[in-house]
Amino acid sequence: MELKKNPKADLEKRRGLYLEIGLVVILAASLIAFNVKSYDKDESTGFERQAEQVEEEIIIQTDIQEPPPPPPPEAPEVTTIIEVVSDDKEIEKEVTFSSEVTDDTKNIAIVQVQIEEEEDETETQIFTVVENEPEFPGGMEALYKYLAQNIKYPQLARENNITGKVYVTFVVEKDGSIANPKVLRDIGGGCGAEAIRVVKAMPKWNPGKQRGKAVRVQFNLPVNFNLR
Repeated sequence: MELKKNPKADLEKRRGLYLEIGLVVILAASLIAFNVKSYDKDESTGFERQAEQVEEEIIIQTDIQEPPPPPPPEAPEVTTIIEVVSDDKEIEKEVTFSSEVTDDTKNIAIVQVQIEEEEDETETQIFTVVENEPEFPGGMEALYKYLAQNIKYPQLARENNITGKVYVTFVVEKDGSIANPKVLRDIGGGCGAEAIRVVKAMPKWNPGKQRGKAVRVQFNLPVNFNLR
């Protein structure tokens, strides 16, 4: 009796289907294998980047305080030993004083140092403004009268009809005498020289005073020249 196969059990008919299923499984396994490798690579790469970004630790140095210097050594105590000597013991060295004049003392010269007193500034200073102005004996009226009586009109100024005021400056010293007369402004014709002559011939003035003391004072005097 011949055995017949069941058509459902015939595997040759399903060979193509099994082949396709096997290819799909192999392809899926390959894809999974590739995905696993790429994931491991990315993970390791990320780990390396994290290692590169580690910040270095900064150490701040602080000043080291030096220990204080040791205290200076204490000075040794000095003790004074007083030796009591009896009156009967002889003294080896004895100092004696003598008032007698010897040859050595005769040669000693006594030098006297004289201290010069500093000259007061007010002795040489010339004031322009003082508490008490210098004054001609008798006042200003007596001064103008003196000028009118003693001035001789210069011939050159008379011939050229020169008139006006000549200003003269001079110093009234502490004793009232006149010093350093000078012409500040001249009108010419010999008027300035005549004014100087008359000022030099003036009697002594009453000196100016500053704080009750006579001082040198600069004085300016106008001398009027008029033709009559």
